[in-house]
Amino acid sequence: MIQKKSIQRTFTLVLILSAAFLTGNAAARLQEHFFPGTLPASSEGNWGLSFQEEGEPPVANATFDELNKYDAYYAENTDEKVLYLTFDAGYENGNTKPILEALKKHNAPATFFVVGTYLDENPDLIREMTEAGITIGNHTWHHKDMSQISAKESFAEEMTYVENKFQEITGKELPKYYRPPQGKYSETNLKMAQEMGYHTFFWSLAYVDWYQDKQPSHEEAFSKLLSRIHPGAVVLLHSTSSTNGEILDELLTKWEEMGYTFRSLDELIKTNKEEDAVN
Repeated sequence: MIQKKSIQRTFTLVLILSAAFLTGNAAARLQEHFFPGTLPASSEGNWGLSFQEEGEPPVANATFDELNKYDAYYAENTDEKVLYLTFDAGYENGNTKPILEALKKHNAPATFFVVGTYLDENPDLIREMTEAGITIGNHTWHHKDMSQISAKESFAEEMTYVENKFQEITGKELPKYYRPPQGKYSETNLKMAQEMGYHTFFWSLAYVDWYQDKQPSHEEAFSKLLSRIHPGAVVLLHSTSSTNGEILDELLTKWEEMGYTFRSLDELIKTNKEEDAVN
């Protein structure tokens, strides 16, 4: 009997180790079989995407259902041509104004995930964005690798500093939207964010736009952002990008010409809850 159990454990270990070499849903199904209710081990660490076919959602580290357990999202599971605009804001360098102008022109809702220094250095801009209907989300105070934080107190500290500063600036409560810095996360992180009332947002479309001394050309940006757009996309752009500031008006126009409409993250949450209620 002991030998049989040992063989079973060995066989299970081999399968789990094999999952490290699998991607997407294959690894997810294997992990779910042996450890129900958990994310696949290969999904923890860095958020990752694999684009398979133009116009289709990419294969992500975790599935819609797996993330849903933690009130987390990377896109909407839909065939409808809708998309969600999000911006990561680590600091201000003059590119936010043209981005806001383009968003206003197209009546496009958006969420800016900000860090502590952004709040400290740009209170007037935060007030302006809030008054304009822009949603401000939590990108943590210090922009740390949150996957390395296992203590609830330390995790909560990174989040509440942003909440308190936002309330000090605007007199309003910060929306409970969280984006892990650099997309680094763990199942523990997702649980702690959920327990604090947060919804976690990854993304299904982004491109390399954050190097100030190596900004992509307009052609490079359009090539990535037009070919990889898909129904239900959560788009991540950096507000520090001069390219994004220059092309956003034209980019939104092109997406509209492709049949896309823009929605806010609260609509994504609402749609997801309605689908859960039906199922």
